[in-house]
Amino acid sequence: MGNGNEALIRLEDVHRTYRLGETDVRAIRGVSLELRAGELTALVGPSGSGKSTLLNLVGCIDEPDAGRVVVEGVDVATLSDDARSRLRNRKIGFIFQSFNLVPVLDVRENVELPLLLQDVPAAERRARVAQAMADVELSDFARHPPDKLSGGQRQRVAIARALVTRPLLVLADEPTANLDSDTAKRILDLMVELNARRKVTFLFSTHDEKLMARVGRHVRLRDGLVVDGGTEAVA
Repeated sequence: MGNGNEALIRLEDVHRTYRLGETDVRAIRGVSLELRAGELTALVGPSGSGKSTLLNLVGCIDEPDAGRVVVEGVDVATLSDDARSRLRNRKIGFIFQSFNLVPVLDVRENVELPLLLQDVPAAERRARVAQAMADVELSDFARHPPDKLSGGQRQRVAIARALVTRPLLVLADEPTANLDSDTAKRILDLMVELNARRKVTFLFSTHDEKLMARVGRHVRLRDGLVVDGGTEAVA
């Protein structure tokens, strides 16, 4: 798996349980997983299998009850809250199925927003935003508000916003769930292309196995367990 280099992110026997009313829900039950630079990996499994929880653990949004999440050799549990936030903001990009765009900002401003939060100088912001928008073929839509875009275009904006910080890893939770099948295929094609051309490392979740034919690695989840951690797709 990967290219033989050190893992970007490593999960070691990770567990996560949630309390829902009077019930304990064991969302993740002893998952170990390595993600390496340049991989395009799909978390595959039915609703309730633990895909979103696992993404939140990898993205340092959530913390495990037991086990370790290690990012570039650093155990995240040893970091302060501020250091964990900096790691998340600078090294991990997020794409959401509901897009999460700011409606009062245009396309360019939405893509630029993470760089403003990082205090990136203006000239560098302009260059990075222009590159990210070109990568997703939205350069001609810079001044459009999100509500004037199609669902597929909004997801492209979300991908550009995730890429603009040049993260170690881009996480996407069901990025095609709210799109029709043709648009979903185009979004997957875009991620495959960015992975191949720019070596962007992606981890995304889906329950739509029809989209998996072009993804290099599948991690299959069932009931919070990894039942297959490295299936190679057949082209």
